[in-house]
Amino acid sequence: MAIENPPSTSSPQAPALTRDRQLATWRRASALLPGGTNSNFRAWGEETIYVDRGKGGRIWDVDGNEFVDLRMGYGPVILGHADDRVDDAVNDRMRRGVSFSLTTEDEIRVAELITEMTFCEMARMTVSGTEATMHAIRVARGFTGRDKIVKFEGQYHGVHDYALISVLPNDVSSLGDRDNPVRLAWGRGIPEAITQTVIPVPYNDLATLRRVFEREGDEIAAVLIEPVLGNAQGILPGEGFLQGVRDITREFGALLIFDEVKTGFRFARGGAAEYFGITPDLATYAKAMGNGYPAAAFGGRRDVMSVLPANVSHGGTYAGNRVAAAAAVATLTILRDTDALATIRATGERVQAGLDEVISKRGLPHVFTGHPSMFGVMFAERMPNDYRGWAETDHELYDAVAAGMIRRGAMPEPDSREPWFMCQAHAADDSVDRVVGIFEAALDDALEARGG
Repeated sequence: MAIENPPSTSSPQAPALTRDRQLATWRRASALLPGGTNSNFRAWGEETIYVDRGKGGRIWDVDGNEFVDLRMGYGPVILGHADDRVDDAVNDRMRRGVSFSLTTEDEIRVAELITEMTFCEMARMTVSGTEATMHAIRVARGFTGRDKIVKFEGQYHGVHDYALISVLPNDVSSLGDRDNPVRLAWGRGIPEAITQTVIPVPYNDLATLRRVFEREGDEIAAVLIEPVLGNAQGILPGEGFLQGVRDITREFGALLIFDEVKTGFRFARGGAAEYFGITPDLATYAKAMGNGYPAAAFGGRRDVMSVLPANVSHGGTYAGNRVAAAAAVATLTILRDTDALATIRATGERVQAGLDEVISKRGLPHVFTGHPSMFGVMFAERMPNDYRGWAETDHELYDAVAAGMIRRGAMPEPDSREPWFMCQAHAADDSVDRVVGIFEAALDDALEARGG
């Protein structure tokens, strides 16, 4: 792959990051918020980050330390933090009132944009990806009259009970036999009866999926799938896998739900469905559709969505609120009408080229997963096919590199399962060069620490 203007690989020295206010804030927060945060995923103990502000592709913590942001809020911030185009649109609309529990024209415009850009014929807004997948499951059950849902190991679909089965165990042996996986609840508080309605299957494994349908197909309402394995650095579907899933669901009268909370409006204007050329029956969206504002939606075929409002329950005081709707209108319009996605992809390709040069010089086996706008780097001889395969990579080395990068001013998620997210603003400054140089220095430190 020829990359124009390849990034520099000069290795910066680790800056002297200050942590005084962070630690004080963590102690203060821990007395009131479990783990010191409002999400388990942000609770990093004494290393927990408390943010002051963000702009473009950078964030600053409360101590004033600056980072190139490679998390982008786990993917929502596709244009850049505090993007003036989106913020101005939101500020203008919110001055007219925010929440009415009545419908505004902006909500209708969001549905028009979703149906214009994707396969969906009808859509409804929610506030979060968790709500979107929860409602999509309910719609699928209401439409088919069946109860069970198939999901794939290692895929994250939010934090409602039906989603937290066989998600992200550190010990993959707890998933059980590959041909008959355990219905593993992630954490306490999930009733056993709910786990029995969710059937886990390894990703990229059509043979096991078919056996599940041959055994329980008349009870299965839908297959819920991230088109890529988003919480294993975006492992891609194998040749024919998604088409095979589509064929099996049609054969057995089940629905196919694409969870596009991460991939929607990022891989392509029409999301992963467009990118891979597979049309599901339902899909869920969030993250990139609002550039960081809490906008989400689910949609799909007209006949399926028409179980609403008479026969299936969906609602929410804040569903379609003016802030979220205005942000979605502005963001989706930008993604539709500009070359933002092409810019983001090219930026990701430049980062990958720089990382590839750095790692190859050190003779380390590695692969890149996912899409250039949302990718991972794994230290492995070959590309993993599923979450169990992720466990066989040298993720301890990756985690050490990620920690070293944060100390130097670039912030990937400090967990090898989460991909790096590119935004449009990363192309506007020296972010690519900084990230590659920081990665190189962090990799050398990690290799030295392990003795080679």
